[in-house]
Amino acid sequence: MSKKIAIGSDHAGFEYKTAVLEFLKDEGYTVEDFGAATAESVDYPDFAHPVATSVEKGQNELGILICGSANGVAITANKHQGIRAAIAWQNEISALARQHNDANIVCIPARFVDLELTKKIVKTFLTTDFEGGRHGTRVNKIACT
Repeated sequence: MSKKIAIGSDHAGFEYKTAVLEFLKDEGYTVEDFGAATAESVDYPDFAHPVATSVEKGQNELGILICGSANGVAITANKHQGIRAAIAWQNEISALARQHNDANIVCIPARFVDLELTKKIVKTFLTTDFEGGRHGTRVNKIACT
C-alpha cells in the first residue's frame, strides 16, 4: 500500500505543485490535492492549514507545501500541534529533515529551486525514515503544551 500524501501550494507554487502531483501519482502514491487550483493570486494560509490539518489528524501520512519562498507555508503549518514542517532547498536538507527532525511536511521554495530538484527533494523526503534515538529525545521536546 502506498503512502497517502497531502499537497498544497499558493499561486507561486501552482506550476510545481501540478507537476509534482503527476510525478507522485506516476510513482504510485495516493495524493490529496488541497489547491490552489490556478495560478491566480491567493493567500497561502488557505492551503497550508488544510494540508497541515490532514497530516495532524492522520488523514495523510506526510505533506508537501510549495510557495515562492516556502517561509509562509512553513510558518503556517508549524502553528499546528504535531506538525514539523521543514523548508528544503537542497536534497540533503530534505533527508536530514526526515532523519533528524521527523519532519512530516516538506516546504519547497519554488522561486529558488528548479522542478527537477523539487522532484528529488520530494522523493527523498517521502522515502527517508526518521532515525529516532537521540533525535527522538530532541523531537519530543518541540511541542508546546
